[in-house]
Amino acid sequence: MKVNKQKTYTFIDSQNLNLGTSKDIHKKGKIIYKGWKLDFKKFRRYLSDKFRVDKAFLCIGYIKQNEGLYKKLKNDGYELIFKPTVKDHEGKSKGNVDAELVLHAAAVEFSRYDKAVVVSGDGDFYCLYEFLEDNHKLLRILIPNSKSESSLLRPFQKYKTFIEFEKKKLEK
Repeated sequence: MKVNKQKTYTFIDSQNLNLGTSKDIHKKGKIIYKGWKLDFKKFRRYLSDKFRVDKAFLCIGYIKQNEGLYKKLKNDGYELIFKPTVKDHEGKSKGNVDAELVLHAAAVEFSRYDKAVVVSGDGDFYCLYEFLEDNHKLLRILIPNSKSESSLLRPFQKYKTFIEFEKKKLEK
């Protein structure tokens, strides 16, 4: 007899993950968090091994010059959800992917998975976490580091995992 396997999808805010792991955080002139370089291939394997993630959706701003990176990420097992980027006042590309992540988790992919893992320490996803919890689909919230976690995530303590504590397994 074949048993139906629970499908688990992850939805990743690429900028929050990248900046949350790689940037140093200072407080009163002292470094309270030392950034490190995440290995995305190791991270994809970690998602599969630890949370049994079937599909990993990486929400990312699209920049034509990054085609090589996108190809590598696809080869590493990510499905990319692109957001067009715009230039800020300093000429840096910005592609806020919050709406894309919420849309895919709560509508586009919602009927295709049983449990969701969301990767972001951003409080902007509070309504998504609430929605997933109410629908018994929230498995975990993976937060890049404990120093930049939004205080809005306090009600979701039982779902939190901090990526910084897996640094030895996940760094380049």
